[in-house]
Amino acid sequence: MAICGGTSAAKEATQAVKDICQSVRSQAEKEAGKTYAEFTAKTFTTQLVAGTNYFIKVHVGGDDDHVHLRVHKPLPCNGEKLTFHSMQHSKTEEDEIVHF
Repeated sequence: MAICGGTSAAKEATQAVKDICQSVRSQAEKEAGKTYAEFTAKTFTTQLVAGTNYFIKVHVGGDDDHVHLRVHKPLPCNGEKLTFHSMQHSKTEEDEIVHF
């Protein structure tokens, strides 16, 4: 059970989450200062706020090179677009996705 205001349990990436991941790829690569050979969403958690925060574990190449993305999807009534918030580098497949 999720804690009120906390993040959900980690789940396998759905097609919708994979699409979100691809839509912010260029922004993530710009922040990282490099282009990734691979950019595949693996798992994710969510946090309900005034919309939804997505915390996405992304495989970016190599045997075990991952990053974590934070992306905000506003409520539909706000008419805003997805917002790339931030990312964490040097993650592995085993690293837990946590709020950041």
